[in-house]
Amino acid sequence: MTPDIEKLYDVIDQTWPPAKKWTEAGWTLRDGQGGGKRVSAATIAAPDADIAQAETTMRAMNQQPLFMIREGDHLLDAALEARGYGIIDPVNLFVLPIEQLTDVPIPRVTAFDVWEPLAIMLEIWAKGGIGPDRINVMHRAKTKTAVLTRWNEMPGGVAFAAIHNGVCMVHAVEVLQHQRQQGVAKWLMRRAAFWAQTQGAGHIAVLCTKANVGANRLYQSLGFAHVGDYHYRQSAD
Repeated sequence: MTPDIEKLYDVIDQTWPPAKKWTEAGWTLRDGQGGGKRVSAATIAAPDADIAQAETTMRAMNQQPLFMIREGDHLLDAALEARGYGIIDPVNLFVLPIEQLTDVPIPRVTAFDVWEPLAIMLEIWAKGGIGPDRINVMHRAKTKTAVLTRWNEMPGGVAFAAIHNGVCMVHAVEVLQHQRQQGVAKWLMRRAAFWAQTQGAGHIAVLCTKANVGANRLYQSLGFAHVGDYHYRQSAD
């Protein structure tokens, strides 16, 4: 059965985990420690949750108030808009049965999975703005690996993959500028799928901002189905 959007929201939390996550006064709060929006945003856990209380808690952690708006959160979305919160990074969630990415053999020395990441992998991520704080997020995941591709006899790109509840989610896909538009990202995804299949995963999922037209086209070309969305609301101060 294809994972539904609620399951995928949980997979996001478990495969790209915050340093700390807890529920308080109707909110699920996250301490991101610099690891980005996914590990820092608050999500609503009760309909009567007080926005001001969540704001206070996030500011106490030196985090700018940030909320993830999931499907069904239309009342929260409207309330935040009324408070001057702007929309940031609308995101698509895609999913695919894993066997649809393991049907093509990977050419020799084209893609590898390894944990912990090699130095060259960290360098490629750093070029894409994925620094030590996000690498720390990767280390917190449980069943995980990193993927490296080679193309034209040189490093091509990297990705991070982790599994929760039978779903492999791929994060931090980064292809070097001079290696793009050559199919490198497809081999990253296929190698992640082969690894995940050996770990018992039945589906593979990926996130992509709606603004990243090229990446959305890539995942759709591989057969990924769009199963849902989310976006953020962030305070102006």
